[in-house]
Amino acid sequence: MHLTSAPDRRALSRRPTLHARLPRYAAIALGALSLFGVLLALVEGHWGPLAHLDHGWATSLYNLARRQTAWTASLQTITMLGGPLVMRTLLALAAAWLWAIGARTLAGWTAAQALVGWGVEWAAKAVVDRPRPSWPDPVAHAAGPAFPSGHAMAAAITATTLVALVWPRADRPVRIVCCTLAALSTLLVGFTRIALGVHWPSDVLGGWFLAVAVVGGTTVAIELWKPGALSRDVRRVDWRTRPRVQSVLAPAVPFPERRTGEPLGEPSRLDELSETSEQRTASEQRTASEQRAASEQRAERPPQERLGEPFDERPFDPRTPD
Repeated sequence: MHLTSAPDRRALSRRPTLHARLPRYAAIALGALSLFGVLLALVEGHWGPLAHLDHGWATSLYNLARRQTAWTASLQTITMLGGPLVMRTLLALAAAWLWAIGARTLAGWTAAQALVGWGVEWAAKAVVDRPRPSWPDPVAHAAGPAFPSGHAMAAAITATTLVALVWPRADRPVRIVCCTLAALSTLLVGFTRIALGVHWPSDVLGGWFLAVAVVGGTTVAIELWKPGALSRDVRRVDWRTRPRVQSVLAPAVPFPERRTGEPLGEPSRLDELSETSEQRTASEQRTASEQRAASEQRAERPPQERLGEPFDERPFDPRTPD
């Protein structure tokens, strides 16, 4: 398989554009926001089945964490690596890289996920002000209101954003691996918050709902503000990074031999764009200089030495003087 040819670019160009999928993204964002609103109403109304589920799961996992010291240490390590500060740092690094290569709108979209997510989380916690679980012998401590879980929300936003950045340039196996890792990391971070006794299960669920609403809503807002800019930046990131990857990896990976008579295949449009306009101009100037030098050398030679050379086959131009 070619290092940078998956998926097929022609098939990618035939897919619906991001702007054409806006109604779907808007529906997903509104659906997640509606589920968050329903969950918030149940939490504020102290609905019996939800309260029973929260206390039952939280108590069982807390007792397990208190008895197993190694288990608790592993949970604390995972929850630290999946914390909001680490997740937002990853998004900041991704946004800085996108900005550096010229994908400015995509960089703004990535940074907006972190900033909007932080603002929405802070506002929701301030409005709901739900107390955290209280235990006689806590295994972990956390400050601030409980609903929604900031760890769960930040992990879900970061995982979704990074998968969205990788998705257009990955083939099917890579997409499956990325989605699996993103889902497992999001679930694992949410589980640690419940097992350490610092959140109720409904807090984690609310963080996930709100994360989907933030990612979908931010995408719709930026696409409506600058239609087509995100899709153009995705293509720009692709072909700008391909020559660098090929220059590093191509010497170490031999290309398969081509049999005699086997077609080379059609070059994609992105392969043609990989050569910049400056390179093409320099190549044309170099070719013109070589042709001019060869013509001057031929004109300086005696006529008897040029008897066997072919005539100049350039078409006759009446505007050109003899």
